Amino acid sequence: MFEIAKRTGFGAMVLIIIPFLVWVSGWLWHPQNEAAWWRLMFWITQTATAPWSMITSTLLMVWLLWCLRFRFKPALGLVCIVAAALLIGQSLKSFIKQQVQEPRPYVLWLEHTHNIDDRVFYSLPRNERSLLVKSELQDQQNIPPWLGHHWQHETGFAFPSGHTVFAASWALLALGLLWSRRHVVSLTLIVAWAAAVMCSRLVLGMHWPRDLIVGTALSWLIITLACWLVQRWITMPTPDPNPQHDRT
Repeated sequence: MFEIAKRTGFGAMVLIIIPFLVWVSGWLWHPQNEAAWWRLMFWITQTATAPWSMITSTLLMVWLLWCLRFRFKPALGLVCIVAAALLIGQSLKSFIKQQVQEPRPYVLWLEHTHNIDDRVFYSLPRNERSLLVKSELQDQQNIPPWLGHHWQHETGFAFPSGHTVFAASWALLALGLLWSRRHVVSLTLIVAWAAAVMCSRLVLGMHWPRDLIVGTALSWLIITLACWLVQRWITMPTPDPNPQHDRT
């Protein structure tokens, strides 16, 4: 358990570097003229947004099973544990959101520029929030239409970040199960993807840095337990001792 916690803890520390630096710098989100990399950030955030997150999960699970070389029964057990961990993470995220009820950055921006009280905004049903965002952005020049459309579908509370819980869970799961198997390239890519998803939430005005940090911490707790259950209940294949073998 301690070894697993060290692996996943290291990954969590790597993931929170950027949001922590953004937090201590005092940076505040504010819309500017559309830049090309905004669209890139949007497509990255979509990989952790339903329904595309289902495709992302399927691809990552197939990749994980391929790396571990599990037979059918152990593979089925792993799928069940991972699915349960992801569902628990999202359920806890939703519960915390309802308790804290922190407004998103773009909602506070609407409050300052369009005189929309955030308490009134969140008192509305979700469909009415979406219509309000749509109507307020009709004549807004510095908000691209695709970003406004994204805001219309993301009218919930901010704290903690569900996208971060999703992406960080997969990154920490990979680190927890594959650290000793030398899949260096694959691990680097998935951690970089998770970090990019987190950054996209800041760039698009969806979250504050603390939302990402707490989302990562929540993922760390859940995934550390999940990896321990996998190690305890499922027979893990022995890692290849040959360090010269090329792994991805």
